[in-house]
Amino acid sequence: MARILSRVAPWLPSAPSRRLEGECLTGTVRVLGASDTGLLGELVARDPVANVFIDAQLAASGSAAPTSSGGMVLGRFDGGMLDSACWVGANVVPIEASAEAAVEFADAILPLGRRFSSVFGLSEAVLSIWSRLQDGPQRAFDIRARQPLMILDHAPPAGPATGLRPTLESDYDAVLPACARMFEEELGYSPLTGGGSYYRSRVRSLIRQGHSLVDFDASGAVRFKAELGTVSPRATQIQGVWMDPRHRGRGLAAPYMAAVAGYALSLAPVTSLYVNDYNAAALATYRRVGFRQAGEFATVLF
Repeated sequence: MARILSRVAPWLPSAPSRRLEGECLTGTVRVLGASDTGLLGELVARDPVANVFIDAQLAASGSAAPTSSGGMVLGRFDGGMLDSACWVGANVVPIEASAEAAVEFADAILPLGRRFSSVFGLSEAVLSIWSRLQDGPQRAFDIRARQPLMILDHAPPAGPATGLRPTLESDYDAVLPACARMFEEELGYSPLTGGGSYYRSRVRSLIRQGHSLVDFDASGAVRFKAELGTVSPRATQIQGVWMDPRHRGRGLAAPYMAAVAGYALSLAPVTSLYVNDYNAAALATYRRVGFRQAGEFATVLF
């Protein structure tokens, strides 16, 4: 089940392989601790959009120390200065890492004996990490090497759809199947196989946080839905965009995305998303809404 949830499930608990804060894993890489929080914050601030995942983690926890669920941040030091970092939990997420630094992180991660759901982030670092992790015990389910990172930092020029609203807890039973259909279209498997307790919990959490958005058609079925999968004070990341196939091809996507972006920009000054480079229709829609490419992500799914 963990591998099915990989791309959209960074909340899943990590494999039990704990390391102490401050512990050195290689000559240049060690586990960050509470005393490194300021340094990590400065590193993340270099690009709070690309680093929104760890920025949100820091905003929630207030510390770079390992988490109770086993997640931790590795730091690479050069001359005593923190020059890059890497989140290691259910997922591996490089932070401001060059290709060289990414390889060093991978060499530190392999001996930990953990299993991961995914590696995601800026493409150069992700693919460099994978160049080493591919020699480990896990086999990739899919490698998405080119995913344009799109950003929007101003009001969308397209008029927003008026029906989109935050999802209510009473909408859960209607929204969950739509979320699962989106997931299955994206990865080819249902996240609800075997009960899907983690996925169900994630959907509920997004609703309770006000980070799930939905519109219904006249029959009461979900016509469109999206989530703000990651939210920090400086940026948000839109995920889980889905339109019921019965309503596709009617020019509705851009107005809905304009509404999603407008809502996201009420929470932080910039919003972002990343999309597979072969999804020409989605890329065209995002550009019509005003998104522009600001980098490139990659994702390795296990």
